[in-house]
Amino acid sequence: MRRLLSTLIFLSLAVIALVGGGCRHEDREVSRKLDFDAFVPVYNRYINQWLITQQIASEKEVTRVTADLTNAEGTARAALELHAATLQLEREKWKFRLGLGDFLKIGKIEEIPQDLVWENGMDQPEIGDPAAQKGGVFRKFIESFPPTIRPFGENSNNSFRGDLYDNIDLPLVSLHPQTMEMIPGLAKEWATSQDGRTIYFHIDPEATYSDGVPVRARDFLVSVYLRVSDNIVNPYAKQYYRENIAQLAMYDDHTLSVSLPEAKIYAPAIAGGLTPDPPQFYSEYGPDFAERYQWRFPPTTGAYEVRPQDINKGVSITQTRVKNWWARDRKYYKYRYNPDKVVSTVVRDESKAFELFRAGELDTYLLTRPELWYEKSEMEPVYKGYIERVTFYNQYPKVPRGLYINVNKAPLNDRNVRIGIQHAMNWQKVIDVMFRGDYQRLNAFNEGYVNFSDPSIIARPFSIDAARAAFREAGYTQEGRDGILTKDDGTRLSVSLTYPGMPIYDRIFAILREEAKSCGFELRLDGLEATVAYKKEMQKQHEMAFGSWLITPPVPDFHQFLHSTNAFDEKGNPKPQTNNTFVWGRADTDLLSEKVRTASTTEELKDAAWKLQRIMHDEAIFVPAYSVDFVRIGSWRWVRWPDCETTRFCPPVVYDPHDVFVFWIDEKIKAETQSARRTGKSFEESTRVIDNYRVNPIENKQPEATAPP
Repeated sequence: MRRLLSTLIFLSLAVIALVGGGCRHEDREVSRKLDFDAFVPVYNRYINQWLITQQIASEKEVTRVTADLTNAEGTARAALELHAATLQLEREKWKFRLGLGDFLKIGKIEEIPQDLVWENGMDQPEIGDPAAQKGGVFRKFIESFPPTIRPFGENSNNSFRGDLYDNIDLPLVSLHPQTMEMIPGLAKEWATSQDGRTIYFHIDPEATYSDGVPVRARDFLVSVYLRVSDNIVNPYAKQYYRENIAQLAMYDDHTLSVSLPEAKIYAPAIAGGLTPDPPQFYSEYGPDFAERYQWRFPPTTGAYEVRPQDINKGVSITQTRVKNWWARDRKYYKYRYNPDKVVSTVVRDESKAFELFRAGELDTYLLTRPELWYEKSEMEPVYKGYIERVTFYNQYPKVPRGLYINVNKAPLNDRNVRIGIQHAMNWQKVIDVMFRGDYQRLNAFNEGYVNFSDPSIIARPFSIDAARAAFREAGYTQEGRDGILTKDDGTRLSVSLTYPGMPIYDRIFAILREEAKSCGFELRLDGLEATVAYKKEMQKQHEMAFGSWLITPPVPDFHQFLHSTNAFDEKGNPKPQTNNTFVWGRADTDLLSEKVRTASTTEELKDAAWKLQRIMHDEAIFVPAYSVDFVRIGSWRWVRWPDCETTRFCPPVVYDPHDVFVFWIDEKIKAETQSARRTGKSFEESTRVIDNYRVNPIENKQPEATAPP
């Protein structure tokens, strides 16, 4: 394939040369070298100029708001005062950042404060089971082959990158998946400055990449360069580093600091989430980076690497445990990443994947969906004890799965209509029919963050009377021959719902559409191919859209979904390619979103997050769907899971138990099981419930129907 691709490129270039220059043969040499040192001053000047521009814009806006406040009254004045408070935070932020100096800084070790209090996070419980065994091969399936194995650049943010990088690479520090306290990664210790904005890190002197090269502080600066240079198209990374990091400084080979624009809770985890990149690997970095590095796996700090011979394009990718991995004996990693190899095979059809699991060709399978648990897994390998089933209750925050309402479109700009729609959606019937009552009704956006979620918020229940009362308040007082409500001028109560066109969703929304008719509401189904539906939503062309976002704990995220900068552009038009699919923008939610982002205490974060949840509920911009607080897994009995004092099956704060790599392969049990299958021998059937970490659910009392506003 590589030879064919090279031939095609050569032929294309030859045609261009003939068209553009007759018979001349001139080759322009493309620069392929790291060029990091030349980049640093250029990028520092760019960031400095951008900060000055932001500061000037803030000052102009302060002047305007101050002038408007002199004559403003009532709600207009209250909105301006909230906006002024937000501007004050911005002014202070730009001043602080400009005072830091260079964004990418090469400092001296004497600059580090002497009064720092260093932490090492070694007081947390171990992760995994001491009984874990190293060795064996773990076999799983993926639905499609990744378009690239590069960690950044075009197409890198694909569904397989978590398996290759996010769950493997070690950051400076991370959060313990049970206690949510900071634990070491590449950093041996860390300390926070007096103002809470700068985190200092000492890199573990034994930390190395998989090629044996030591990790250096400079590698973290190189990592920024690789992601923000013009050699790649990566607008998200450019925006992220520019807006969320104030400074990245190195002082010697093992000491660096990360400054954040504001002091905030969990600052060490946020700053310590950065990972390095090996300069020796990117020595050929240049304008042709995307093609040149398309199928080259970089040396990793984590436990698994991908070797060139283990990339079988379109078929499978094999990850091999790094020989003499530097962290293999570290407290939080020694009982994890146990299989010698992880083989991910492409199986595009889910039913075929299940048959491969049933035949013992795949080692585990997620059985959370009711039809998989109650029907398909009722099979001989389960009855004979070859496959063990587990229901594991986790503590991962609830995925905000539901209907995202575009409040910029009529009739959805009317709060009464939105409240009526909430009452017209019979999600409980969906749960009972489609999910056999196993799932729960989601109550609020960003539910399940313990201290940072308001437990008093309960989703509006399905109610024909309450829905029609709200619609009546919105002016929909007439009923057509088909039962759909209209206004006096004939305007029909009809809204389009965009969603990924999959059989399960087709069935879900068919139920909701029929139930909505009884409320006088027409729900028009707009099922599209998944990428088309996503594109429509990102262009803000939807009316309502069904979606869910995986928001990583420990704190909720509202800014990207509610802040006005993600809703409208400079001309006041809906802003595309942002996650504010509500197209919602208001001064009070802007300020609260900023407070959630910048909170430095638990109480401050809790106050702002609870208020935002309440506003979203009261304004009815999000229709909560359903949630599930467990994961169901089928495992061939040779796949072992922890059962020790510190870890029961798996740490609780995980979305998928596979992601934390605490399982292992027992080769003796595998041989025993395969022999039993040949002879017909059976073992005791095993179906377990692991509820050690289960959070007692709040009693889901259905409130009385909400009176229309």
